[in-house]
Amino acid sequence: MNPNSRIDLSSVEWRKSSYSSGTGGECVEVAHNLPGITPVRDSKTPEGPTLVFPTRAWALFVASL
Repeated sequence: MNPNSRIDLSSVEWRKSSYSSGTGGECVEVAHNLPGITPVRDSKTPEGPTLVFPTRAWALFVASL
């Protein structure tokens, strides 16, 4: 994937961590319905920037936590 290419995230399904308190704390949201990539954003500023990781890299990161 070209690092300068844009990915259409307008129809992704975002989900918050089950550890989120639901009170607007410091949370990330992850989109899980795009094959091969995992977009991640700050739930407090959903219109802000999104980081996009290869799905395998994201899974390894989460598993290491």
